Amino acid sequence: MKVLTTDRVTPLFQGNEDLALAGKVSKETIDFMTRQIKAIEASIDGRIHLSDPYDRLLSIPGVGKILAFTIMLETGSIERFQKVGNYVSYCRKVPSGRFSNDKKKGTGNRKNGNKYLAWAFSEASDHARFFDSESRRYYQRKLQKTNAPIAHNALAHKLARAAYYIMRDRVIFMPDKAFS
Repeated sequence: MKVLTTDRVTPLFQGNEDLALAGKVSKETIDFMTRQIKAIEASIDGRIHLSDPYDRLLSIPGVGKILAFTIMLETGSIERFQKVGNYVSYCRKVPSGRFSNDKKKGTGNRKNGNKYLAWAFSEASDHARFFDSESRRYYQRKLQKTNAPIAHNALAHKLARAAYYIMRDRVIFMPDKAFS
């Protein structure tokens, strides 16, 4: 629907004016929101610049400028995280379940951490899965063993771990290290 420039929706619902009107209104809403999003992104891009360790986040598959801005602003100084596990936990990308004898006994502190980083790495996981072959292969391997939400979170976990090392060591993303 987003790529349509002419009104191709109305003829599809010929004979049903209610559906034609709903389709037309939906298309106009998508166009309006797309213009607003682009204006907000342009404003942000003019005010914020990625600093030194964070500019390398753009090398992570699925991370664009807006996600890199989000990760940079929500992470702060990467030195405050002693280990990669601390950072990934802060990003809410680790399971919080409590198990005893392979039985779930509770969920722990699943709301601790930064919800915006959790969102950013989930978005990066979605984009990486669609546009990066290495990420897609990793996701497919996980999907064969488990369900889609767990595979999605496993990919987001990998990307969060990679982001930690990229920011800490000031290197670019290396898929062979991330997905091996």
